[in-house]
Amino acid sequence: MTESRVFAVVPAAGFGRRMGTDQPKQYLALAGRILMEWTLEALLADRRIARVCVVLAPSDTTFDSLAISHDPRVARTPGGAERCDSVLAGLEYCVANLDPSDWVLVHDAARPCLPLGDLDRLIERCLEDPVGGLLAMPARDTLKRDDGQGRVAATIDRHPVWHALTPQMFRLGALRSALLAARARGVVVTDEAQAMELAGHAPLLVEGSASNLKVTRPEDLRTAASILAQTSPSFPQRLEPSVVAAPGTGSPPARG
Repeated sequence: MTESRVFAVVPAAGFGRRMGTDQPKQYLALAGRILMEWTLEALLADRRIARVCVVLAPSDTTFDSLAISHDPRVARTPGGAERCDSVLAGLEYCVANLDPSDWVLVHDAARPCLPLGDLDRLIERCLEDPVGGLLAMPARDTLKRDDGQGRVAATIDRHPVWHALTPQMFRLGALRSALLAARARGVVVTDEAQAMELAGHAPLLVEGSASNLKVTRPEDLRTAASILAQTSPSFPQRLEPSVVAAPGTGSPPARG
């Protein structure tokens, strides 16, 4: 029996306007590199991932300037208007290279601090599961539901609630069918697990780490730099953990 292959898809066609910058957040400077370089390096560190397909805006002219873009395991393809459209574009690339029963792991470009142990655990658990699953964190704080006018309507039981993270890992054929079905119903899903749920599947929850944050706001850059300083062997020792480029400073710095 042929061993299943694993590809990764990284949707990176968005801009991230909550950062308040003049460039896509995945190209912001972070601890001597570009944010997306840290993200791709984490995925490429696992040799079970045969290829990483980065899904880019059609107008993107920056990615090819990154050294990591020339890694033989890195491919690229143009994306769409919504995240789910870009993921589907990445899956279309995978269709030409994988069997429907092979695995695709989808990871946010703006999650540069993916712990390698979390990635390993996700892959190990999913390879043994008929559906696949996602990294997630059990909710730890008291949760409130608002009334639509800025007041508390109810307190929600946090015990069955999990925060969804990425990567999320499913079989190519099942995930592609689920996303296409959601699109046909006019549902814009916010992650791959939601599409799988709508298709009648129950994705596996694999506990991940709080360090796997998604860079969404300017202050997240400093938090990410501090995490990388503690966890990444390739963190540049000449930099203090707090050294990151201020949002909106234009082109990324030259690599040393």
